[in-house]
Amino acid sequence: MRRSTLIAFGLFAVSGIAFSQGYPNKVVKLQVPFAPGGTTDIVARVMSEPLGKALGQNVIIENKIGGGGVVGANETAKAAPDGYSLGMATVSTTAANPAINPKMPYNAETDFTPIINIAATPNVIAVHPSFPAKNYKEFVEVLKKSPGKYSYSSSGTGGIGHLQTELWKSLQGVFVTHIPYGGAGPALRDTVGGQVEIIFDNVPSALPHIKGGRLIAMAVAAPQRLAALPDVPTFKELGLEPVNRMAYYGILGPKGLPKDVVDKVNAAARKALEDPAVRKRIEDTGSVVLGNTPEQFAQQMKDELAVYRKVVQTAKLKLE
Repeated sequence: MRRSTLIAFGLFAVSGIAFSQGYPNKVVKLQVPFAPGGTTDIVARVMSEPLGKALGQNVIIENKIGGGGVVGANETAKAAPDGYSLGMATVSTTAANPAINPKMPYNAETDFTPIINIAATPNVIAVHPSFPAKNYKEFVEVLKKSPGKYSYSSSGTGGIGHLQTELWKSLQGVFVTHIPYGGAGPALRDTVGGQVEIIFDNVPSALPHIKGGRLIAMAVAAPQRLAALPDVPTFKELGLEPVNRMAYYGILGPKGLPKDVVDKVNAAARKALEDPAVRKRIEDTGSVVLGNTPEQFAQQMKDELAVYRKVVQTAKLKLE
């Protein structure tokens, strides 16, 4: 190798180290790939201020909707690997959508750098109060008597709400029509408003409406019954254990993110999660605080993708 080339390479390496050591020296964007109001948005906004404080720079939330989270996730995947454009990772964007969509604009296994899994949350299938059933047994009976009469909303085709509902439908032997939205927030809003009868949503965003009588919970996807919904059975109790998966909410960046940047964001997020007030705000939504290592989160993402690929194959699901 020529001496000039070696010098240039050395200068690049030194400047890269200096850059990483000075991170962050400007505002950090945390992209939420869904509309405001959904659980991903809630968790991101709870974390943004304490995360920014721990990093020493403001962390701003940017909502980028479309494609059941694909549009926003793709923007994060294609961002410069400098740590200033991070994204919220969900099961929808890193497992469910990639499992069902053969034309994804990014590779969920290679185009991201996992940083930390902030929290996991159970999901709940709920109905509008006008639905002629007040418990799970009645719910299934009504659906079996009128296949295709009722519809359910989701954050978008290929999202976790879509795949979990389709998995549930195949196991329960019922048929309801899918109405995809541009995010969990709009889907929830229309279900609460009565435009759609059913939703399979995250507990954090649905719980206030359940508590307020604007939705009625039928069953929860959780390891055990929830303290906030003690009378609502889990899918495991109902003999539908494959549906009993919780959703995760983490932070990731594009591939090639420097390790020291990953470590700084991970440490800052962990520090934020040490604050009892922050933990309480997340736990009050019905979520479980995690705060693991980049390596642990990477394995979780890999495992979840494998699960949903199997779901798609077994249930023979396809994009509508």
